[in-house]
Amino acid sequence: MRPENPNATFASLGIAPNVLQRLDEMKFLHPTPIQEKAIPQGIAGEDLIGIAQTGTGKTLAFAIPVMQRVAATKKMGLVILPTRELALQVDETFRKVGGPFGLRTAVLIGGGSMHTQLKDIRRKPHVVIATPGRLIDHMDQKHISLGTVGILVLDEADRMLDMGFEPQLKRILTGVPTERQTLLFSATMPEQIAQIARKYMKQPLRVEVARSGTAAEHVDQEVFIVSKADKLSLLQKVLGEYRGTILVFSRTKHGAKKIARAVRQMGHTSAELHSNRSLAQRKQALEGFKSGAYRVLVATDIAARGIDVTGIELVLNFDLPDHTEDYVHRIGRTGRAGRAGKAISFAVPEQKNDIRQIERLINMRLSVKSHTGETLERFVEAPASVPERPPRAYRSGGRPFHRQGRSGQSGHSRHRPTKNPSR
Repeated sequence: MRPENPNATFASLGIAPNVLQRLDEMKFLHPTPIQEKAIPQGIAGEDLIGIAQTGTGKTLAFAIPVMQRVAATKKMGLVILPTRELALQVDETFRKVGGPFGLRTAVLIGGGSMHTQLKDIRRKPHVVIATPGRLIDHMDQKHISLGTVGILVLDEADRMLDMGFEPQLKRILTGVPTERQTLLFSATMPEQIAQIARKYMKQPLRVEVARSGTAAEHVDQEVFIVSKADKLSLLQKVLGEYRGTILVFSRTKHGAKKIARAVRQMGHTSAELHSNRSLAQRKQALEGFKSGAYRVLVATDIAARGIDVTGIELVLNFDLPDHTEDYVHRIGRTGRAGRAGKAISFAVPEQKNDIRQIERLINMRLSVKSHTGETLERFVEAPASVPERPPRAYRSGGRPFHRQGRSGQSGHSRHRPTKNPSR
């Protein structure tokens, strides 16, 4: 994401000199809006709620305060995330920035070796990065105590609630000391998160740099109306028109496997990423996609917020998501860091209500076409409140959360329980 203030620098945010030098070495020169607003408050020890769309630089926005807080207090940092992929990417950021200073991390995620994770815990990590289920496994076996946690981060909090992690989150929140700093980041602000904030946080400052549901700023979006039987042939046509890397989303893991196999039969390299794959297979698929070994990655929604790959030319929704909010996170995998991107969605004729729900969420009208490319001007009647052009992709500002009501709450078009892929 582009910096809101191109003249702003990390040097003005209260960051320690050695960390500033490391950021400079990594070519991080100007903070994104969420970084500019969140880092100073985090470093100051304030509780914080950050509302920001995907791809806005949230990881660095909490990683820097965590590292400085850990160094100053000698207490442990704890970061909780919904998926293994996110946990691994957050760990990568911590190691890149803090590794030269001797920062030790432990990644506690499902599918990883318990023996290796226990070994990392015994090394007394400065920061623990975990998915809820696996962290509680270690707590139950007395491998880890949360009594020394001085700063807690809940990242992608709305996604964790969608995935059914609320009981685990509440248990973790009751297990950490009450005297701690808490940073919560979320793309949306449902009432469940507001309740968590009121109960477990101390007058947090709310920083909002994107309207709830804001779609990625530089992504061109269109929808093709196509029968289920014609989806693969249309996919083949799209793969022939675009030459770069392509991320394809399937609603189910069985569908992802079928699509990946079909893509290979079309003559393209592809890998699949879903909860039926082992952790090693998922890491190999993601690394192969990043390196260019696979041109096409076919994934379920565990990847909607779990892939940080620059240069994805196209996101293709082979199936529309079960949860409307996931549309924003899916298409946010392209058009990152201010670059232009493209998102194409396939919808069957009976899904016109789902398209309307997406339009209401992103507050803009989508280009809807037939599978032959003919524009269907009247297929979707846009709500009266939907403008022809999208609004500014973000707004920024901070205000005390305890003065807020149910701000930014948005509904789901459908809400089906999902399995927990992170244990």
